Amino acid sequence: MTGRIKRGETPPIAVHSNILTTSYLPPRSSALHLTCSSTTILKNQAFYNNSNTMTAHTADGKKNGDLYRDYIDDRNAKSQDTLYCTSNGAPYPHPYETQRVGENGPLLLQDFHLIDLLSHFDRERIPERVVHAKGSGAHGYYKTTDPLDDLCLADIFQAGKSCPITIRFSTVGGESGSHDCARDPRGFAVKFRTDEGNWDMVANNTPVFFLRDPAKFPHFIHTQKRHPATNLSGADDSTMFWDYLSQNPESIHQVMVLMGDRGIPDGYRFMHGYSGHTMKLVNKSGNWVYCQFHMKSKQGTKFITQADSASKSPDHSQKDLYYAIERGEYPGWDLCVQTMTPKEAEDLWEKEKTNVFDLTHVWPQKQFPLRKVGEFFLNENVKNYFAEIEQVTFNPSHMVPGIEPSADPVLQSRLFSYPDTHRHRVGTNYQQLPANAPRVPYRMANFQRAGNMAFYNQGARPNYLSSIDPISFRNRSVDLNKTHGHFTGEAITFLSEIRPEDFRFPRTLWEKVFDDGAKERFIGNVSGHMSTCTDKEIIKRQIGIFREVSEDLASRLEKATGVKGYPGISGLRFNGTHNGMAKDKSLRAANGMTIKVGFSATDNNGAPTSGTHKFADGV
Repeated sequence: MTGRIKRGETPPIAVHSNILTTSYLPPRSSALHLTCSSTTILKNQAFYNNSNTMTAHTADGKKNGDLYRDYIDDRNAKSQDTLYCTSNGAPYPHPYETQRVGENGPLLLQDFHLIDLLSHFDRERIPERVVHAKGSGAHGYYKTTDPLDDLCLADIFQAGKSCPITIRFSTVGGESGSHDCARDPRGFAVKFRTDEGNWDMVANNTPVFFLRDPAKFPHFIHTQKRHPATNLSGADDSTMFWDYLSQNPESIHQVMVLMGDRGIPDGYRFMHGYSGHTMKLVNKSGNWVYCQFHMKSKQGTKFITQADSASKSPDHSQKDLYYAIERGEYPGWDLCVQTMTPKEAEDLWEKEKTNVFDLTHVWPQKQFPLRKVGEFFLNENVKNYFAEIEQVTFNPSHMVPGIEPSADPVLQSRLFSYPDTHRHRVGTNYQQLPANAPRVPYRMANFQRAGNMAFYNQGARPNYLSSIDPISFRNRSVDLNKTHGHFTGEAITFLSEIRPEDFRFPRTLWEKVFDDGAKERFIGNVSGHMSTCTDKEIIKRQIGIFREVSEDLASRLEKATGVKGYPGISGLRFNGTHNGMAKDKSLRAANGMTIKVGFSATDNNGAPTSGTHKFADGV
């Protein structure tokens, strides 16, 4: 297929065929090179077995503190080139032996080998991700094919620039052992290891999500997990899922995508990726534009029907990705951007009520066409899944100069939440792990020290800003005072409001994108999933929300479910969202709130209005 790299062909940048080789590390001087030399790495079993030639260390002049195990050597070593040892490096004759009293007595506490083995085994698991627990991944490379330097000063977007990458795909709601073919959004996280640090694109395979108010996220994810009393998942009891959706109607756009054909992609190779959030690109002149990132599959897209999903392996996507790479069928994606100026963002809201800060809205591609920037391929499977995929971490707050966040409230909350969960799940020094560590052409340093498992603890260098032993600095390349808005205002409470414009994009999907077959499958998917919802009131409310998308859609669902839905949402009150379409003003405020004191809905629904960017270029 177009863009595919076959085994035996020369990749566009062969140097990036192995993500974890030393070729990615900066040149080392003798002072920085602390790994063991080839003469001090004892590799041969026969050498170890020859006690006459075995020595602790060769007298090569190295300091004892400069000797330690090398990650790359350990990762690539074959079993035949290793020697069985205890965790403290002492050779041991057999892994099954134990020490005991006599031939039939109890075990001995002094048997460190056994005690250490069992103790480590008891601690082999780290907490699984609260979200995106089931995942797959691989290594590869990115290359800029169409420079973006007119809009962005990031070094990686200069002509011909390339870097190694790691991608982790995932389902969202399921547990680590859940089925790969669940109807669920897919995570699409890419770690670009650029010369200016790691840039993490933490994306999904859908351009929108279920919410736009950040405090809703934990609530929504809880509805994707097991019921606290029955411990049943949504496969057996979908009540919590539809209860949330029926009380938060802004989720309708993502529901249309999820319950449509894109809800179960046929493996990770055959799906696109979307940033969903609006970012900012800053150029060398200090001017900036809003941006959405798209990753378009060179393999095209494929889907699995609900009926066919049951016949697939629980690890269908993992198998497909792994063995495709083993066969040399390296999957690839085009990296594209949509951009708009600050003035265009204001006009888009004022004229069309599309909010660039709203994770449930999309940017019309006819108005804001895709522009290709580069492409990336996955051409290397991992050697160790736990070390390279389970421990790899992705943070939307990991950006490089030239890429900045927007005021998207869900993005803003993720900037905190993602690194915070990694510190809990993996550890304080998670970024020191080889899977996460930056690979930059300079000696990076900061004043972070110690903590659990500190490996790169920066030697004897001062742990404060010292004038005696000063650290070097690089001048700022982005004027943050200009890039970020001049926000002047009072502190307010905010909760978004459902309005007619929120149904425009879902309606387009139903009326102009779905063909007859897709519509039939959609009705079957929704009604089938609703069949395990135990509360008919929830279904009535949800059909009322669907009716705002299309009367045809709602009528079909009523026939399929046997439940007569509400005539729309004008007579409903929601517990999660203000209802801007309510006929009775008493129904407008979300449950438990009042319009009289501190009402948290705003006229602009959180969008950038005319004059918001008065200091930006072109406004």
